[in-house]
Formats: sequence, C-alpha cells, structure tokens
Amino acid sequence: MLLAEFVLTFLFLLVILGATDSRAPAGFAPIAIGLALTLIHLVSIPISNTSVNPARSLAVAWFSPEALGQVWVFLLAPLAGAAVAGLVYKYLFPNTEEVVLERD
Repeated sequence: MLLAEFVLTFLFLLVILGATDSRAPAGFAPIAIGLALTLIHLVSIPISNTSVNPARSLAVAWFSPEALGQVWVFLLAPLAGAAVAGLVYKYLFPNTEEVVLERD
C-alpha cells in the first residue's frame, strides 16, 4: 500500500511536470494529466483504494475513525513520492534556458 501510493504519486507528478513544462506542446496538459490520473485510479483502486492526494485522504479519514490508523500512509507516501519526482525531473530534464532579471 505504501509503495503503491509512493510510486503512483511519483509517476503522476512526473506527468504533471512534463505536461506543464515550457518545452511541452501547448494545450495537451489537461488531457495528459486527466488520462494519467484516470489510469492511476484504474490500476490502484484494487490495490489500496488509492487517492494520490493527501487532502482527499484526510477528508475521508475525518469521517471514518477506522481510517485514522492508516491515514499516515496516505499522507506520507504521496508527499515523499512528489518530492522525489520533483528532484528526479529536475535532474533528468534540466531547464537550460537562462532567466534574465532586470532591475528598474
């Protein structure tokens, strides 16, 4: 369950970062992100009833006291997966464009 949440959030964030990158074709981000999230849920709901969203996990746990014992998995794994995905994306696809800031 922990591994599934971590890996799926990792993959989802890679899709988001790739689709919203300035080097990506314009207009395809909503389709890519929506299809990725749909695929993630289709694959992972039988495994862990996944959320890949800590806010959604907290909302469900708030109304289900039995879920409070497991909510740490659904908070820790997505946050860790997202952090690692951000670092991996930055390393694998470095932005070589220079940003020049001018002072007024």
